[in-house]
Order: sequence, then C-alpha cells, then structure tokens
Amino acid sequence: MRTRITNLMGTRYPIVQGGMQQVGRAELASAVSNAGALGILTALTQPTPDALAAEIARCRTMTDKPFGVNLTILPTINPPPYADYVEAIVASGVRIVETAGRSPAEFIARFKEAGIRIVHKCTSVRHALSAQRAGADAICIDGYEAAGHPGEDDVPGLVLIQAAARALDVPLLAAGGMATGRSMAAALTLGAEGVTMGSRFMLTQEAPVHPGIKAALVAASERDTDLIFRPFRNTARVLHNAVSAEVLARQARPGATFEDVRELVSGARGREALATGQIDAGLVWAGMGVGLMDDVPSCAELVERLVAECREALARAAALTGE
Repeated sequence: MRTRITNLMGTRYPIVQGGMQQVGRAELASAVSNAGALGILTALTQPTPDALAAEIARCRTMTDKPFGVNLTILPTINPPPYADYVEAIVASGVRIVETAGRSPAEFIARFKEAGIRIVHKCTSVRHALSAQRAGADAICIDGYEAAGHPGEDDVPGLVLIQAAARALDVPLLAAGGMATGRSMAAALTLGAEGVTMGSRFMLTQEAPVHPGIKAALVAASERDTDLIFRPFRNTARVLHNAVSAEVLARQARPGATFEDVRELVSGARGREALATGQIDAGLVWAGMGVGLMDDVPSCAELVERLVAECREALARAAALTGE
C-alpha cells in the first residue's frame, strides 16, 4: 500500500502504533515495525533521557525497519527535561518523532535540523492547522472515541477526519476507534492516508501488558469506557473499573479539584495494574474500539489481517458503485 504516509515513514503499510505510556517499549515497537507498520517507543516511559537512548539502541537490535519515538509534552507544574529528551532522540539518529500534548513548536527547529520528520497528534482542526504552520510534516487527528485525552470538543472521527482532511495540506493519520481493517478503510475513504492504533496494538502478544489486563480488554464492549477529568478540562478516556468509578464519584462533588482524585490516578498505580493484571489497581487507558477487539494476535498476524480486511472493505464498497 502506498500513500504519502508510507513514503514519509518508509513503511510497507500506512499503519502506525500509537505512543502509549508504559506500553511503547522495544518489544512492541520492533514487532510492529517488523510487521511492516511503524512501531513507536514512548519517550516518557523511560525515566531519563539516557534510559531513552538505551531503549532506542535496544530496539535497533530487534528490528532493522523504521520506528519512531513519541514525545508527549504535558502542561505540568514540574515538567520532565523535555529538551534533554529531544537531544537524546536526535543523538540516537531517530528519523520519525510523534509529538502530542501541547504545541511542539519550540522543538521543531531542532528536529528539522537533524532531518527528523514530525507527526503531531492533536484533537481538533484548529490545533492541526497550528502544527502544520509550525512545520509538522504530518498530522494525526484523534477523534472522540480515542483512549487517552480526546480533547474537549467531543467530535467523533466520522466528522473530524473529513474536516481535517479538507483543511490540511500535509498528510493525515486518523486515530480514535481504529480497531479493524474496516476502520482503516473508512479512514482512507474519509481523506486520511493512514491510521494510528493504540488500544489495538495493546492487545497483541508482544505488548508488555499482563495477560489479565488483555483479557479484560477483550471482554469489554464499546460501552465499557469512562470519560474522567471532564470538570478539570483535561478529559481522558479509560477502561471502566473500580478506580475510574471512584474518580467519577469524587469529581462530581461540588467544588471538586484534581487534588481530590490525584492519589487514585497516579502513574505508579497504573503501572501496577499493567504489570500485575489487577484490573482495579489503577487506571487502564483504552478507547471505545475495544468493543471491536476479541483476540490477542501477534503483531505480524494483526497487521496482515488489518491490511486484508481493509482491501476487502474497499473492494466491497467499490463494487457497490458498479453499473
């Protein structure tokens, strides 16, 4: 399959693994890249820039195919040393970076100087246009269905992908609810030139996630996610569990602030859940697309299935236009 996305990334297929905190490690990224898609390491999964450099080097021992690094720039009081992570990425010779969170404008010049292609992930057309003006080489547009932070506009992919495709000149990746080859075919017909999948790659054999968590995601339906943090204007979509239910209850109290839920949503608790399989140990991030996922294949099996289903769906749609 050839699109501007495959040309930009040097991959066989226009499929990108989303950058997932604690999940985007070398085992998963290399397996996705070896399957013909683009694997992504998540920079802030690593505790230091040096640790990220080591993880990039480790990934290179596991694949000779292109892979990228996600750098999510968070609006926090005590931010990580982003500039040092940027330098670790540059020094490691990475050629593709996915940025997310706030605008990557302050780092774009450094990435461009090193010949790095930048994909910026955002949740609205206005932010996509801003990133394009700043120099992003491609945009990943995240619909309301997505895991993680889908923004505050609540625009689903059916509308958002088309709106972004109409507005942008750079190639577009579609994200949010992308779970099957039919999802991919729909995204391509709506104007995207590829897809980004997070939750779907979390449900693979190579993903560094406890089998108990994978089983819970397989069992979930499209109705089994919660939107938390909405009163704090930092909406996040997670799998429904005891922790998300308690967060919803606390944030609904009059005058609630983020401090009322902070201890429930710590990264340490989320890591414990993913590592131990204790579904109620912490937040488990997942999109609505889990309702379309019912197995845990290898990355190679998944990618080939996605492409076959996509081609079949596109052919079926084309046949409907015949005389």
